[in-house]
Amino acid sequence: MKDETRLIHSGRDSAGHIGAVNVPVYRASTLLHPSVETLEGNTLAYGYGRRGTPTTRGLEASICALEEGERTALTPSGLSACTTALMAVLSAGDHLLMVDSVYGPTRSFCNTTLRRFGISTTYYSPTITPDGLHALMQPNTRAVFIESPGSGTFEVQDIPALAAVAHAGGASVLVDNTWATPLLCKPLTLGADLAINAATKYIVGHADALLGTVTANASHVARLMDFHGHFGLTVSGDEAYLGQRGLRTMAVRLARHQETALKLAAWFAARPEVERVLYPALPSDPGHSLWKRDFTGASGLFGVELKPCPKQAVAAMLDGYHLFGMGWSWGGFESLAVTTKLARTVEGGYRPKGPLLRFHAGLEDAGDLIADLEAGFDRLNKVA
Repeated sequence: MKDETRLIHSGRDSAGHIGAVNVPVYRASTLLHPSVETLEGNTLAYGYGRRGTPTTRGLEASICALEEGERTALTPSGLSACTTALMAVLSAGDHLLMVDSVYGPTRSFCNTTLRRFGISTTYYSPTITPDGLHALMQPNTRAVFIESPGSGTFEVQDIPALAAVAHAGGASVLVDNTWATPLLCKPLTLGADLAINAATKYIVGHADALLGTVTANASHVARLMDFHGHFGLTVSGDEAYLGQRGLRTMAVRLARHQETALKLAAWFAARPEVERVLYPALPSDPGHSLWKRDFTGASGLFGVELKPCPKQAVAAMLDGYHLFGMGWSWGGFESLAVTTKLARTVEGGYRPKGPLLRFHAGLEDAGDLIADLEAGFDRLNKVA
């Protein structure tokens, strides 16, 4: 089946649930056993709510099929998906290579919790070459973490080339694929061992649930599921159902997000107030060739660097929007705009000279969104 068909039909089991199109919400902690044999033998498909219900298993099956992986684990948030993947492959005394453009809370986890557990982190440039990555590998390097495109600056990494270097050095490869989702990029087929998604974003798609997913290849299933189980990570039936509901329409939503984002990005690129638009789907973007090779489409998230201007002018621009809300997420049906602060510790990667903004193109009419943006530049220019 094509992915668009798989999104609709995978993980449903309507015959087992009175004909319901989606697996209904199961809320369960205690599950009753018919005999001592099943109680002590752990032979039932569902033995305790923390280990899964038909609702959570249905979503896991759908994501796993889309990822072309061996097993998917659900987590309570996108951040918990990142931290679960890291803890599944790292131990005290290990070394981690982390991309410098990583999602901020993941960086904080490395700098605090991993450090406290005796795991060291070296940050590498999102534009690093395979030779450059090889030079950073240490005898105890056990994981290379990739986020492509990178948070805030949208650099695209060469996953197959970097994965080859990591595997040659005995390290696992983890990829945060939230921007593209497994519909538009499949990290496991490109060499990753664990594929991570903040399902809160495009998989849920309606800005009303927190959810994360980690999908393992065959060699990493045991490590992933052991840590996931030992840490007691679980997702409610309600959240899993919302993820399942969103997944069914993700293909049509992403197509619209990309269509609108391309229009907005082209419009921004022509504005005199804009220094650069950061969006891999644009032919002018430095990462476009890698994006075209490894991705089948683009999402609605992109960056805009403004030419230097006062902070008050940027605030006037953002504060007056009617259609672009300000909120620390994206991937829902609504358009968003936020300021971006970058934490950079190594040479390489994009460093803006002017204010950097992040926009999410929602499902509104593109002309209406452009009118809102144009009014914003009028406010900016009056202050600047």
